[in-house]
Amino acid sequence: MNRFREALDYLYSLQKYGIKLGLENIRGLLAALGNPERAFRCIHVAGTNGKGSTSAAIASILGAAGKKTGLFTSPHLLNFTERIRIDGDEITEEETVRLALEVKEAIGKVEALRGLKPTFFEFVTAMALLEFRRRGVEWAVLETGMGGRLDSTNVVVPEVSVITPVGIDHREFLGQTLREIAFEKAGIIKRGVPVVLGPQKAEALKTFEETAARNSSSLHLYGRDFTASITDSSADGVTFDYTCGDNKEDATAYGWVEGGHQFFSYPGLFFPLAGDYQAANAAAAVRAVQILGLDKGAGVGEQVFIRGGLNKTALPGRLELIGRAPETRLDGAHNPEAARALAGALSGLFLTGGRRLILVLGIMADKDVEGIMGALLPLAWKTVFTAPAYGRAARPGELKARAQALGFQKTFSSATVAGAIAKAKSLAGPEDLIVVTGSFYTAGEAKMVLKRAGGEFSRLRETL
Repeated sequence: MNRFREALDYLYSLQKYGIKLGLENIRGLLAALGNPERAFRCIHVAGTNGKGSTSAAIASILGAAGKKTGLFTSPHLLNFTERIRIDGDEITEEETVRLALEVKEAIGKVEALRGLKPTFFEFVTAMALLEFRRRGVEWAVLETGMGGRLDSTNVVVPEVSVITPVGIDHREFLGQTLREIAFEKAGIIKRGVPVVLGPQKAEALKTFEETAARNSSSLHLYGRDFTASITDSSADGVTFDYTCGDNKEDATAYGWVEGGHQFFSYPGLFFPLAGDYQAANAAAAVRAVQILGLDKGAGVGEQVFIRGGLNKTALPGRLELIGRAPETRLDGAHNPEAARALAGALSGLFLTGGRRLILVLGIMADKDVEGIMGALLPLAWKTVFTAPAYGRAARPGELKARAQALGFQKTFSSATVAGAIAKAKSLAGPEDLIVVTGSFYTAGEAKMVLKRAGGEFSRLRETL
């Protein structure tokens, strides 16, 4: 068996172990690899929505500041290699093979680890951290896969922890209430490590405040300690004025310290991801980098690399333009809050002048299907329900029936994503808009279809 096939078969074999939260396996794996997570400084990002955008923005800003930066995110949209990036570049499939076999061989060499059955995400986390050390990364930005407290990325002691908006998701793993879910996310807060919070509901915020206080961690809350005032929003992205400090009215364009208080105002920052909600994600990234003090003067130099880094941020699957005439976009909205944010962006930016929306919607069966439908279907002229080739996907016919029971009758179904896209194109005029959403798996499969891309690593994903 060649090395490519051996690595591929092994990675696919890990999928059968599903998702199991806990740190014992990952700690054993990393010890066998010489604890690569200790070789660099890092920023740790958790949350329900916006953590991918925030992580990508932080990594881009660090890169603009001249720091060699690793970025670990999940899930991928098109190819597994998207998950591990260094200075913005994905690792290659050849590097994926080498890493997978190296981690696999390390398991076999350590007596205490023989028989270890790591989950797919545990194994991939170890791969990322190993590659970051090998490549001499100075800073790593690590996005949690799920939760935080028992997520396999939670083996690091970061310089800053970031928690983006938290909502109800993954109830079977994280808890039934917002308070329980926030408790799991708060698990990334470490003693004495500053915490940046995106916009939070009161119940979640209370949990974060209590956890930060127990850990003597300073807390920086969006809307209170820093904020983004939107000045322009378009399909190309959002422009905003960033301010932080105790006296926003006195903030200048460059920032200063007076009487022990810091004031900053960075006007006209541009973030090239569409949707007003992205301004808060970008602002959280800015605040996290400011806390690091990469530019001790905290003045013109810092503003330059923050501005440049935000401007160059790229992240697939967030209202991503994938085709024209009709315009076709992909979005990974997979819970009601993300769906509501997407609906706001669509109605405010894309559905003007009588333009019609054709939705292609594929949702996982364990999600709040009615909540997602309730946010998006009122905007749609017609909807095509589908299912990606993934075990947890809800059946298209069932989705259609549930939509009709809610009063949405202009619906169709297709057994495959490719068929759903073809149907949507047959319904749409050249000036209409097609949006494929409901899950990153649906969006990713649509991208494979529309780009005629993807390979044997494309379907390497976490499974239940």
